[in-house]
Amino acid sequence: MSATLNAAASTASAATAVDPACAEPLAVLGRDVTVPLVTGGEVTYAALDYAASAPALQRVWDDVAAYAPYYGSVHRGAGYLSQLSTDLFEQSRATVAGFLDCRPSDQIVFTRSTTDSLNLLAAALPAGCQVFVFETEHHASLLPWTNAQVTYLNAPRTPDEAVATLERALADREPYGPALVCVTGASNVTGELWPVKELAAAAHAHGARIVLDAAQLAPHHPVSVQELDVDWVAFSGHKLYAPFGSGVLAGRADWLQQAEPYLAGGGASRKVARREDGGVDVEWHTTAARHEAGSPNVIGVYSIASACRALTEAGFDTLVAREQELIRKVREGLAEVPAVRVLSLFGDDAPRVGVISFVVDGWNSSHFAAALSAEYGIGVRDGLFCAHPLVRTLLGSEPQAQGECGAPEAAPGERSLNAIRVSFGAGTPDEHVDRFVGAVKELVADGAKWQYRTEEGRCVPAV
Repeated sequence: MSATLNAAASTASAATAVDPACAEPLAVLGRDVTVPLVTGGEVTYAALDYAASAPALQRVWDDVAAYAPYYGSVHRGAGYLSQLSTDLFEQSRATVAGFLDCRPSDQIVFTRSTTDSLNLLAAALPAGCQVFVFETEHHASLLPWTNAQVTYLNAPRTPDEAVATLERALADREPYGPALVCVTGASNVTGELWPVKELAAAAHAHGARIVLDAAQLAPHHPVSVQELDVDWVAFSGHKLYAPFGSGVLAGRADWLQQAEPYLAGGGASRKVARREDGGVDVEWHTTAARHEAGSPNVIGVYSIASACRALTEAGFDTLVAREQELIRKVREGLAEVPAVRVLSLFGDDAPRVGVISFVVDGWNSSHFAAALSAEYGIGVRDGLFCAHPLVRTLLGSEPQAQGECGAPEAAPGERSLNAIRVSFGAGTPDEHVDRFVGAVKELVADGAKWQYRTEEGRCVPAV
């Protein structure tokens, strides 16, 4: 990267740098946005839906703005800006590799999201591969394995049970061939941490590989490929405080090199030549470029690298300690409301990130979330969180019970099969979680101040 761009990026970063010893929220975009309340007036918006999409760090936005005037085509131009952008793109790959503590031989493939990353890996599975996945997974890691023999494992109730369940399933598999285990690092429903290192050891002991869905883990905790001993890790930029549209699949190169390119096109091809019979011969790249056909999303890739640097510099020890204090506030506050039931697989003492789902007796979840938004300016999520089997298991309904994610059929006051999720992270001010806890207590004690109706499956304020 040029000295000019280096200087611009450094200036932008310095303006928003956070002292790692300071337990203050990191600066994020939208922190001063105000929203109207149906009861009158405006309030600063409390973004408590980080598990869906975390707000972009101001640091990331400033770094991208510093680079924007130097924008150029990647891997496809002889001009100065193209060469600069190519260097930036490849430096970002190295930054991500360092952030994940990858092995020297690992490949870093840039994708659109965690979903895209896991679909890429699914397309690269060797013939006859068996896949083992818990029913507790997000749909991004539950559904891509359509070309493999899939064993869906029941939801465990303790981390030890998770390991034992996997070990039994792997020991019983026949024929003995390639196998892959897919597991989340932190649940997008309960926030609970999974025993990834132990699951990886069990997988490898039975000749299987393992891919870690770190979409909810990487924004909250350091992720070391080498320490956890996972074969691949996938995550999304939009959960790591970067803008939408970028993701990562990092890990072992062999299956990726042997597979057909995820997308056929320019960039993935090394040589293309016509044959005498009129056909075309193609020699594909064996590097990460093999699965990065098309013009790369250099802005998205650079934003991920910027987020990785920002989190590393802020210090995960500080970030984790502050987030645990926010978790304590929310959980203790909800525990004071008898009508609230927090959903959990592993129990109250399980380590977790800032993702908490719950239901409220006497309330439709969509109605409760709508009231939090319209009357208190608080943004949460309600529904099945793209983890339908898990939420239904936690709610005690039949796994086959019908219900759409985010589109409950029940009217205000009626029970639905959905839950409410509050999630937060490095950019969340204390006031947001304090307001949330206070709002829950008021709504349960006094009811909503406004009338609501169902419109296209969602609860909205009645006009």
